[in-house]
Amino acid sequence: MKTILSTKKLSYILLFIILLTPIFHHPFSVSVQAAEPFKTEDVDKFVATYIDRNGLPGASIVIVKDGKLVYEKGYGHDSEGNPITEKSLMRIGSASKSFTALAVLQLVDEGKIQLDAPVINYLPEVKLDDSRWKDVTIRQLLSHTSGIPNPTIVPPASTLKAGVERVNDWKLQSNPGEKYYYSNANYWVLALLVEKVSGMEFSQYLKQKVFSPLGMNDSLTTVNSGDFVKGLPKGHVTAYGTAIPWTELEAMNMGAGSIISTASDMGKWLAMQTNEGRTGTGEQLLSKKLLEESYSPQPGSKRYGLGWGLSSPNVKPARISHSGVVSTYQTQQDLIPSSGYAVAVLLNSYTPTVEHAYEISSGIIQLTEGQEAELKAPVSKIIDLSLGVITLIYLILGMKGILRSKNWSDKRKQHPAWRFILRLIPQMVPTLLIGWLFFIVPTLQNNSSTTIDAFGLYPAAMILLGIVFIIGLALTILRIYYRIIIK
Repeated sequence: MKTILSTKKLSYILLFIILLTPIFHHPFSVSVQAAEPFKTEDVDKFVATYIDRNGLPGASIVIVKDGKLVYEKGYGHDSEGNPITEKSLMRIGSASKSFTALAVLQLVDEGKIQLDAPVINYLPEVKLDDSRWKDVTIRQLLSHTSGIPNPTIVPPASTLKAGVERVNDWKLQSNPGEKYYYSNANYWVLALLVEKVSGMEFSQYLKQKVFSPLGMNDSLTTVNSGDFVKGLPKGHVTAYGTAIPWTELEAMNMGAGSIISTASDMGKWLAMQTNEGRTGTGEQLLSKKLLEESYSPQPGSKRYGLGWGLSSPNVKPARISHSGVVSTYQTQQDLIPSSGYAVAVLLNSYTPTVEHAYEISSGIIQLTEGQEAELKAPVSKIIDLSLGVITLIYLILGMKGILRSKNWSDKRKQHPAWRFILRLIPQMVPTLLIGWLFFIVPTLQNNSSTTIDAFGLYPAAMILLGIVFIIGLALTILRIYYRIIIK
C-alpha cells in the first residue's frame, strides 16, 4: 500500500514539474549583445554556448540576405567524432515540403497543371474511400486543407507509389478546403503528381529542376529514411543533457520529409527565396507571383501557405518558415521579409520537449535585428533530469515494495479472490498500458518500427515507463505467487 500511495505522490510531482516548464523558458541573465550590423563572432558565441548548455552534439547554420550569402558555419561533432561543418550532410525532415511545393508550382508556372484543379484530373489512380475526394484540389494538398488525416502508424512502403496506395482506404476527416490538418500524406500525393506530370522520378526532378540550377550539389532525396546515404552519419537522440547516436526511424517519406542537405546548400535555397525566385546565375526558378502566393495564407489555412508556415501575429519580426523533425535530426528555415534576412539551422539530434533548431534560429534572427540573443534555460535538460529523479525514486520504492510482497500477500490471505484482484489493479493497469505501448504498438499495421525505436523517441520518459512496467509486473506476479503458491 505504501508503494501505491508513493506512486500517486510521484504523479503529482511530475505534474508540478510540467506546470513549471513555462517558468524555465524565461532567459537567464547571460546574453549576447549584437553590434549594428551584427558580428559573426556574436553568432558563433551564441550557437556554441547554446549547444553546449543544452547537451547537443552539433549544429550547422547559414545566414543570407537579399539573395546573398552572409555567413555559414558548423559547430560540434557528428556521431563518428568528426567536426560538423557547413558541408555536413543532415536530414531536413519536413522542411522538404517547401521543395516539393516549389516543384509543383514550377509545373503550374509551365501550364502543365492548374492550382485549383481536382487532383483526380491528374492522378485518377489515387482514390480515397470517400466521395469528397473528387473535390480535393492541388492547392488544398499544398496548404494541408484537403482533409486527409495524418495517422501516427501506417504500413511500411518501399516505393512512392506503394506509399501513396496506403491512402486508398482512408477517409477525409473534414470537407475539402474547410480546415487545416497537417498531413504528410498530402505531400506523398504531391510527389507522385510531380512524377506523373513531369514524366521523371521525383528525386530526379528535384535534382535536375531544383538542386542543380541552385548549385545544391550535395543535396539529394531518398524514398525511405532507411536508405543508405554515403557520407550521412547517424543522428542522435538526447537524454539527461547528453546525446546518444541512434538509428533513424524507418519510414517512406518521399515528398514529405525525404531531403538530405547541408547548411551551405540550404543557403543557396534561401538565397533564391530572398531574390524573387532567381538563382545566383539569374535563372528564374519560379515566377515572383507564385513565389509570393506560396508565402500567403490560403482558404481554410490562415497560418500555412503553399509549403510554408506563417508566424503568428505576436511573433516579431514576422517569419515565413518551415521546420523539419525526424527521429534523429531537426531543422528550421526562416525568411524575414521585413529585413531580407533568411536563416537555416540544421541539427544532428532530436529532442522531444524543445525545438532547439527554432530556438537557435530565433537567437540568430535577434542578432540580425540588432538585439540581444537570448540564452534560455536548458528546459529539455531540466525536464529530463527531473524525470530521472522521479525514475530513481520510483525504482527505490518499487524495490521496497517487491521485498515486501510476501507480507503484502499474507495480510490479504483471507480476502476473497475478487477483492484481492481489485487491490492489484493499481499495479496491473499501468503495466498493461505500458506493455501495449512497448510491445503491441510497434507491430500495428505491420509497421517497421520496433520497441527500440519507441525508446529512442523520448529516452528519459521511456526509461521511467520501463521502470514502472518492470516494477508493476514484478509486484503483480510476486503478490499472486505468494497468495496461490506459498501456503
